[in-house]
Amino acid sequence: MFVDADYPALPYPGGCPPFSYVHDEGTGWPLDGLDVDRWLRDRGAPVQAERVPVLAYGSNACPSKLSWLRSELGMSGPVVVLRAKCTGLAAVWAAGLRSVDSSRPVVLAALPGVEEHAVLLVTPEQVRALDACEGRGTRHHLAFVRTGEVTLAAGGRLDGVLAYVGATESRRPLLVDGAMVRSLEPPRPGVAGSSDGLVYDVLAGDPVPDAYPGSLFVYGTLQPGASAWDVLAGGTVGTPRRARIAGTLFDTGRGYPALTIGAGPGVDGWLVELAGPQVLAAADAYEGGEYSRVRAVLDDGTLCWTYVWIGPHAGLVPMAAAWPSGSPMG
Repeated sequence: MFVDADYPALPYPGGCPPFSYVHDEGTGWPLDGLDVDRWLRDRGAPVQAERVPVLAYGSNACPSKLSWLRSELGMSGPVVVLRAKCTGLAAVWAAGLRSVDSSRPVVLAALPGVEEHAVLLVTPEQVRALDACEGRGTRHHLAFVRTGEVTLAAGGRLDGVLAYVGATESRRPLLVDGAMVRSLEPPRPGVAGSSDGLVYDVLAGDPVPDAYPGSLFVYGTLQPGASAWDVLAGGTVGTPRRARIAGTLFDTGRGYPALTIGAGPGVDGWLVELAGPQVLAAADAYEGGEYSRVRAVLDDGTLCWTYVWIGPHAGLVPMAAAWPSGSPMG
């Protein structure tokens, strides 16, 4: 456990723990060995599946900054902060200054190499507090960034991660001798660059937790060609592909399997791309109360949704092979 004073907000961009953590009411707890969803439920807070991932490359991963967001901008409830590796993305000094203290902020830009930053798991309501802080629609856009790659330290590649990107000249990268200056280096006099080099799609409105990620790993009756494929078929795009996840598959004896993630021989299934988050409502209703939809990481690093078993384990029999799909695709 740690307190905000261990990671002060000043000098900007403040201190950030070198590990993933959860934070609430001026106190943080490392994630190592922590059941995050249980911790959140115990506090009456939305679980991870009800939150959206937002890249934090400046001060927003600082515990003291999170407390400032609560006290000054009304952000309520716990925040989950996950360490992440950014490839082809960098935090660089901006051309303008912050109005709150006249220090120079950092902005996101496309640069070769690897940097360590963080991903916040936040509720849509918490995003609104971040919007107010970042000046969404004026100083910054909230956007799906298509440049580079963001990989969580615990595993999982976030394709098109949400991030605040510069929207005005004051939030363009600072150029010194024609080059951007990473925030790890001291800023020097320069000029505003014409571009941050990023490719992104600006998000309109509030983010929807169900929309990220946009794919679902299926391993039982929801597989292509299996008995319940019709629940998903009309809400998918592209061609499903074979996929595998670490864990164990069990036969429930009721005509459908159960999945536990983690230790085990691994489970084969299919990854399907979703046309939109609305299809998950039908899948949730079909799976019922014996399953919980969670974000999971496939063997190839893809982050996706899947359904894990939360029903009783008595009588479950481990399966030696995949659940049959009857798919004509193999």
